[in-house]
Amino acid sequence: MSQPIISIIIVNYNTAHMIGPCLKSIEADLNFPVETFVVDNASQDDSVSQIKDNFSWVHLIESAHNLGFGKANNLAIPKCQGKYIYFLNPDTQIKQGSFQIMTKFMDQNSSVGLAGTRIVYPNGKEQDSVKYLYPRHRYGKKKFDQLKGDIAWVIGASMIARKEIIQSIGGFDERYFLYSEDIDLCLSVRQKGWEIGYIPDAEIIHWERQSETQSPPADVWQRLLKADRQFFEKNYSNIAFQCIRWSNIFQALWRILTLTPYRFFSSNKQEVQNKLDRYQLTLKMYK
Repeated sequence: MSQPIISIIIVNYNTAHMIGPCLKSIEADLNFPVETFVVDNASQDDSVSQIKDNFSWVHLIESAHNLGFGKANNLAIPKCQGKYIYFLNPDTQIKQGSFQIMTKFMDQNSSVGLAGTRIVYPNGKEQDSVKYLYPRHRYGKKKFDQLKGDIAWVIGASMIARKEIIQSIGGFDERYFLYSEDIDLCLSVRQKGWEIGYIPDAEIIHWERQSETQSPPADVWQRLLKADRQFFEKNYSNIAFQCIRWSNIFQALWRILTLTPYRFFSSNKQEVQNKLDRYQLTLKMYK
């Protein structure tokens, strides 16, 4: 087998119904020199047996515990032989020819350290996958405006990066369990002097958050809020973080105050309750 140009890393957790079609979409383009790693985060379904039985060309890494997204990716990074590392979610299917398009883009744009691809929903509608501002951007505007490039970050479902850059920053920050690690990684790449790019001609279909389908909404919100707080504390000044903290507290208090009586008159009481749960979790996270 020829030396791979792209090393693909997929982190899988209980997405047996998605990992097969994802790998088949990669298999359809195996004439391009790639290697594929799947890190399984102690799935409770038959993901591992599916991979072992049907995809012998995959390098399977089995974790005994659910390590989270970033730490699981980091298990595979030292094993990558490709010039580029492509981080891909298991709930995706990649359009044939995209590997060649991504490689050509990265080869021709030497100032780009990491790039995202075009991402669409199964119905063909384009996902909002390119972001030009960081969360609560105005609190760190002076710092962020000094960075190269216009794109702040791209979503982590489909990201290609130069291997040497990922190695130089130590991969993903493992303090993030799930969510915000893609934002943090893109920021780290820009802080090293590189730009974030976008490759519109390389396309994937993304079903989005399939590993969270069995999680209660409150658990998902708690993970999102925790990741947000970690990002703010790490990347903003203490004064900026305190401004964000108090802003979130006051917003949550106001929304709880207004939603509580509305719950008794709403035709969708569960939706209102879900919102109340979210704001109560916000208070707990930032108190």
